Amino acid sequence: MRLAGKVKLGYFPLPHREAERIRTFLKFPRAGTCAVLDPCIGDGAAFAIICQGSGARLYGIELDSYRAEQAAAVAHQVIRGDAFNVHCPVESFSLLYLNPPYDFECSDGQNRRMEQLFLAQFFRSLKPGGVLILVVPGNKLHVCNQILALNFRNKSAYRLSEPECIKYKQVVLFGVRRTRHERDRMRDSDVMDDRRRIAEMSRAWEQLPILPDRADVEYSIPESRLAQLVNRGLPLDEIEDLLPRSAAYRQASRILFAPPPQTFVQPLTPLHAGHTGLLAVSSMLDGIFGAGEDRHISAWCSVKLTETSEEVEDDGTIIQRERERFSNELTLIFESGKTAILH
Repeated sequence: MRLAGKVKLGYFPLPHREAERIRTFLKFPRAGTCAVLDPCIGDGAAFAIICQGSGARLYGIELDSYRAEQAAAVAHQVIRGDAFNVHCPVESFSLLYLNPPYDFECSDGQNRRMEQLFLAQFFRSLKPGGVLILVVPGNKLHVCNQILALNFRNKSAYRLSEPECIKYKQVVLFGVRRTRHERDRMRDSDVMDDRRRIAEMSRAWEQLPILPDRADVEYSIPESRLAQLVNRGLPLDEIEDLLPRSAAYRQASRILFAPPPQTFVQPLTPLHAGHTGLLAVSSMLDGIFGAGEDRHISAWCSVKLTETSEEVEDDGTIIQRERERFSNELTLIFESGKTAILH
C-alpha cells in the first residue's frame, strides 16, 4: 500500500451512490429482527445507507478513534480497536458487509492479502442463509475464491462505476452462506469449478456488468437475534490516557521531546553577509525580526532541486541528463502580507 493509504489506515470508503445501489439488492425482514456487521465500518456512512430503513441493529469495528466516534452515531455497537482482536459470535449475523483494506499482511509467514484474511476471519460470524456483500479490487477477487466457492452460493458480481471505485478497480460480490448440509453435499469437482469461475471473474473483472441503479437480483436477509462484540485486544484509548503519567514515559520524554537547543552568544566581531546567510539557512535565525513594514517571520528549510541539461552527440542525438541536488530555502512573511522566498 502507498504511504498515503497507510496514513488513512487503509480506509477507502464506498461512495454513497454505490451504497444506494447495493441497498436495492437487499430485502430485510421486519424491523429490529436482524443483526448486521461491518468489521471495517469507517465513519459508518456507507453501512448506514446499505441498511437504510431496515430497522436492523448495526455492529461495527474501526481502528481509527475519530472514525469510530462518527460510526457510533449510526450504529448500535462500535468497537474501537484491531478487528482481529474482536470476538464475534459464530453464525450470529444476518448480513456481513466487508470492504477491507487493500494490502498485504506484514508477518513472518505467508504475507497473505488482507482481503483474504478479513473474509476468513469474519465469514463464520454470518449465519447460514445470511448475505455477504464483499467490496474488493476486481483483480484481487481470486484470493478469496476458496472461501467463496466452498461457503457461498447464489453469487453475483458487479463492477462499480463511481470515479473513486474505478480508481481502485472495485467490484462488489453478493453471496448467500451455505448451510452445513449444503457444504457436505458438494463434490470436489463442484468446488473446483466454482473456484475457476471466481478466478475468471477476477481476470476479466473489467467485463463484469456495472452495478445497476435497480437490482436485477434480490437477496433476502434472514432474521437473527441480538449479538455482542467483545474486544480482547489492548484498550488503546485507556493506555493512551495513562501513558503520560507513567514513570517510564517521563524518563523517556526528556529524550523524545527534548526542547530545541537555543544559543545566546555575543559574536566576537560584527557579522558580515556570509555569516548571516549561514546562520539563516541553518535555522538559527528562525523567528520574528524587524519593525514596522519590515517586521517579518523567517523560516528555513532544505529543498531538493532537479537540474536538467542537454548534450548533442556528433550524430545529432540529443541526450537529456538530470542531476539532483539539495539547496537551502529561506521563506520570509512580512507583516504587510508580502512574502519572499530566497534560495
